Amino acid sequence: MCGIVGIVNLNSGEPVDEMRLTRMRDVLRHRGPDGEGLFVNGPVGLGHRRLAIVDVAGGHQPMANEDESVWVVLNGEIYNHAALRPGLQAKGHRYRTSSDTETILHLYEEEGDRCVERMQGMFAFAVWDRPRRRLFLARDRLGIKPLYYAVTDHELLFASEIKAILVASSLRPALNEAILPEFLATRFVAGEDTFFRGIRKLMPGHTLSWSREDGFRTRRYWSLPSAVDEIHVPLRQAAQEVRVKLEAAVRSHLMSDVPLGLFLSGGIDSSGLAALMAPMVAEPIRTFAVGFSDPDANELAYARLVARSVGAEHREVVVSPSEAHRRRGGRALLGLPPLPRHGLERAARTRVLDGDSPTAARRDSQCDSRSSLAPPPLCGTNSPRA
Repeated sequence: MCGIVGIVNLNSGEPVDEMRLTRMRDVLRHRGPDGEGLFVNGPVGLGHRRLAIVDVAGGHQPMANEDESVWVVLNGEIYNHAALRPGLQAKGHRYRTSSDTETILHLYEEEGDRCVERMQGMFAFAVWDRPRRRLFLARDRLGIKPLYYAVTDHELLFASEIKAILVASSLRPALNEAILPEFLATRFVAGEDTFFRGIRKLMPGHTLSWSREDGFRTRRYWSLPSAVDEIHVPLRQAAQEVRVKLEAAVRSHLMSDVPLGLFLSGGIDSSGLAALMAPMVAEPIRTFAVGFSDPDANELAYARLVARSVGAEHREVVVSPSEAHRRRGGRALLGLPPLPRHGLERAARTRVLDGDSPTAARRDSQCDSRSSLAPPPLCGTNSPRA
């Protein structure tokens, strides 16, 4: 994962305070240990912390198009960027990198806000259109990648995590009590509200744009298909069709210039991903599992069984129940992954290569991922063993 941040002064040409923007960016350093960047253009500033996965050497962000009229910061991956590239080049767009981020720039130049409809992947990105003095934010169809924003009387702030907004906002943090009933009943907040009054999340499958001429505009570009397929096919045929879609989705996720790993719970979702992924790569896949020191709550045995069956190089992280409960609440309020998985991600980062090189881990749980058989992202549920 990467981290993106931004500030837009709405009512004046007053330049963005670069120190504020830097604070926002660097509070997200855990999201991007491989690089950092800033872009400030008068009343607009973009910041980025990078976890390098595609085009490690050339994918520095913020990134601009050929004439630097359009700038972008991205958290995520565009899985079909290679398929989109030839068509954009045929229309005269010149690539300077092999990064999937650059495809966003050229696709936006070509198709404007509708560019997001052609992207397959997991993403949250911001585009600054200098000639039009216009900001464009977008989030992937299922909300795999997070994107939060706050609007005051004079500015817009956005970031991959709430705490980056808090560190730069003039607003004092205040509890949004209105969402407590929903959260206590479902352990989830379905709408755009967050626990912090005045801070909202861009909803999955939505875009948000702003310019002085048009103000704020939100658009829903995708919704879950509601039509029911009435065609009846034999169970074996239906199963084969599902497998083909799953294999295609998993193969698309293997787009990486660094070693890949897989978060393995031992449940149906992650076990299926491991079984599909293993024959697609030349070397044994690297799997990571998290468990608890309490034997009654520990399901590592299931993960070990799957890892052995696919010939994986397996690593485990054990978290004590007291540590998990002590820190769980605060992480939920800030929209962060649960502590056990946070520890797992740190282990994956440091141990996939047993060194300091970048690594990417695929997972079957929520926060920077959710499950679907829809073409863009494939992951699993947030249940420990679905």
